[in-house]
Amino acid sequence: MTHQTVGHPTKPGLPDDPRANVAEPTPYCPVEITLAALRGRWTTLVIRELLHGDRTFTELRQALPTLSDKVLSDRLAHLTQAGVLDRHRQPGWPPRTRYRLTPQGHRLGPVLQELWDWGAQHRPPGDQDSIAPTHDPRDTA
Repeated sequence: MTHQTVGHPTKPGLPDDPRANVAEPTPYCPVEITLAALRGRWTTLVIRELLHGDRTFTELRQALPTLSDKVLSDRLAHLTQAGVLDRHRQPGWPPRTRYRLTPQGHRLGPVLQELWDWGAQHRPPGDQDSIAPTHDPRDTA
């Protein structure tokens, strides 16, 4: 028996999965699941902050000062529902809630890095200096 890839080399960037040969997006497509988890403005920045470690709502708000409380609450709820974040309420007064990435959430770090790298290489002409990051995207420790 020959190896399944003999004579059928996979092309870079294409999934080596027969289920990927579909004619339209489905909610069960792994790419669509990933994009759904990352949906919404600010979502990637919230994840970026949590790649540095656990944060409270207040710490996230301070790290992203132009993000409204409502949008931050919405993004945290969405990411928790998507299985990207864990929400831990700490006893005491006032009660504190800490957010941390799940193991699945940590796996989004390299995905975000690849998106950053691709975007950095494909900026529109004349737009090379418009991004002034406050954090180095590679600094996730």
